[in-house]
Amino acid sequence: MMTLVTKMMMILAFLVSFFLNGNAQLLYKISGNGLAKPSYIIGTYHLAPVSFADSIPGLQEALAASEQVYGELDMTDMMSADNLQKFQAAMMLPEGKKLSTLLTVEEMGRLNVVLKELMGMDMNNPMLAQQLDGLSPQTLQTQLSLLIYMKKHDGFNPQATFDGYFQEVAKQQGKGVGGLETIEFQIETLFHGSSLERQKELLMCLVDNLEHTELMAEQLIHTFFAQDLVGVKAVIDEKEQNQCDYTPEEEDQLINNRNANWAVLMPQIMADKATFFAVGAGHLPGEKGVLQLLKNAGYTIEGVK
Repeated sequence: MMTLVTKMMMILAFLVSFFLNGNAQLLYKISGNGLAKPSYIIGTYHLAPVSFADSIPGLQEALAASEQVYGELDMTDMMSADNLQKFQAAMMLPEGKKLSTLLTVEEMGRLNVVLKELMGMDMNNPMLAQQLDGLSPQTLQTQLSLLIYMKKHDGFNPQATFDGYFQEVAKQQGKGVGGLETIEFQIETLFHGSSLERQKELLMCLVDNLEHTELMAEQLIHTFFAQDLVGVKAVIDEKEQNQCDYTPEEEDQLINNRNANWAVLMPQIMADKATFFAVGAGHLPGEKGVLQLLKNAGYTIEGVK
C-alpha cells in the first residue's frame, strides 16, 4: 500500500507537470514537406466521452478541412461479424485452460478481493465464474481497468467512443475512413504479445496494487482532459522499479514500434488526401512519439488553437 507521502508526491508531480505545460494541446496540424494541403492528428483516450470533442479548439474546422479520417483501426471493419469473432476468440484462454487453474488458490483469493470491491461479487459466484474463468489474464486486466474507470466516471458508452466519433463524422460527411493497422496485427500485439505467465504477472500487479492503479488512472484521465500530452507521457512512463513495469521490449511492442510503423505509412496517406488521424494520446509525445517522428521526416507540426 502506498504511504500518504508517496501519494502526495505523485499528486504534486502531476500538478507541476500541468502548470509548467502552458501549451497544452491534443490536436496538431501537419504541413510542409511537399504536402498540397495540411493534415491533422489528434491524441485520443479510449474511455473519454464523445462530448469532450466540444472542448478541443479548432477540432470541427480541422475535420471539415480533411478529406478522410484514419484511426488505429477502421472501426466499421472491426465491427464486422467475422472480426468480432476474431476479437472474442483472442480474449479467451486456450482450449482446456481456466483462470482458476492458471492462478494458485492464494492468487485467486487476492483476485476475489478486488472483484468483490469492483463488481460486488467474486469467482465464488457460479454465474460470474462462468463469465470470467475462460478469459485470458490480459483480457481480465483490461476489464478491471474499465471497471476502475467506471467506479468514478459514470456514463461510459462502448457504442459511442471518442475514438470512433471522428470516423462517424467522416461517414456522415461522405468522407473516406481507414485504419493504420489491421485487426490481425492488433490481436497479435495486444492479446498474443506476451506469454500467459507474463499476462498473469501483470494481472496480479493490478490486483495487488489497486490503490496505486486507481491513482494512476485518475492522473491519466486528468492530464488527458487538461489536454496535457507532457503529463500523459509522465503518467505512462511512471516506473515502480519492479516486475510490474513494462520491459523495454514490451514498450517497443506496444508503443514505439507502432509509432515508427505509422510514421512510415502516414506520408503517402497524407500525400493522397488531406487526412485527419485519431490515435491514442500516448503515441504522440516523446522522442519516439509520432509528432517527433514526423518532424524528423521534415514535416511542420503546429498545435491547433
